[in-house]
Amino acid sequence: MAKDYYNVLGIERSASKDDIKKAFRKLAHKHHPDKKGGDEAKFKEVSEAYSILSDDKKRAQYDSYGRVFSDGQGFGGQQGDFSGFDFSGFNQGFNFEDIDLGDIFGDFFSGGGQRVKRGRDVSIDIELSFEESVFGTERKVLVHKTSVCDVCRGSGGEGGETSICEKCNGKGKVNEVRKSFLGSVAVMRECEICHGRGKVPKKKCSTCHGVGVAERRSEINIKIPVGIEDGEMIRMSQEGEAVPGGISGDLYVKIHVKKHSAFTKQGHDLVTTLNVRLTDALLGNKYTIHTLDGDIIVKVPETVTFGEILRVKERGVPYPDGKSRGNLLIKIVIELPKKLSRKAKDAIEKLREEGV
Repeated sequence: MAKDYYNVLGIERSASKDDIKKAFRKLAHKHHPDKKGGDEAKFKEVSEAYSILSDDKKRAQYDSYGRVFSDGQGFGGQQGDFSGFDFSGFNQGFNFEDIDLGDIFGDFFSGGGQRVKRGRDVSIDIELSFEESVFGTERKVLVHKTSVCDVCRGSGGEGGETSICEKCNGKGKVNEVRKSFLGSVAVMRECEICHGRGKVPKKKCSTCHGVGVAERRSEINIKIPVGIEDGEMIRMSQEGEAVPGGISGDLYVKIHVKKHSAFTKQGHDLVTTLNVRLTDALLGNKYTIHTLDGDIIVKVPETVTFGEILRVKERGVPYPDGKSRGNLLIKIVIELPKKLSRKAKDAIEKLREEGV
């Protein structure tokens, strides 16, 4: 049976992040196994509850399905992240000196699995004209972010020359024994000398000072696909911020499309209106339509009705395959004259007599 994590922490389902943190802090202090009268099983249970409810994604999954979908091992198969928790004031009565609780809990909940460092994601906004959103386009943008050093190509060494890190012997990780309430715990952490790369520069790069990344303005080419909608997001993999010894984050581009004075989109169809005189609605006529890619002549049939739709094939939004397009839909609006001459009235009276 699935655990009720809200009940474990003694909070409502509508509890805020601060409420969740306060509840965990209180219960963890009460049940800590190093404390007289502490309960290790209860401590693990409240820790598991906090690891789920403090994470927005995991909490949403738990609220929806009663469980969290994760490959991690640990309490209930869940992974906990205590890196953002403030343990200040938590160690009353205990000696937590020199203990990195974030690392200990991280290894404890993740089963000791290694984490790949990843840079931060970057988000930007781009405004497009209606025409650009229909036919697609390319944009070059300048983004100020931490990027892989373009001089040493991320190696940190002048000319790219490196040697094996003596601290970690080229492994990129070092073992460290740390104190915890479970006793002495051996944890594997990233080597602070080589930043997990296992290699160090023979001579530090003068641009990035041996780090391998540097802040700069990067020009990025963004391809806007045909038919993109207002509010859509384009994800560009590994175009976000870089980190030493890890992978770059992603760039997210949010699209804003300006409204057009004459056209709207309806799927892959373009929609517009055509004002037709009353006489042309009765007798038919030809009209010139200014489309997004040139003028066309449209024949308005006799006795067309108000609101009737005329369809012009292959004048709409292109499909992604580039082989076909949607249609242009023209909605007929019949304009009635504001004034009638005596001659016009007589002509209309004759039509009335004929039953028109």
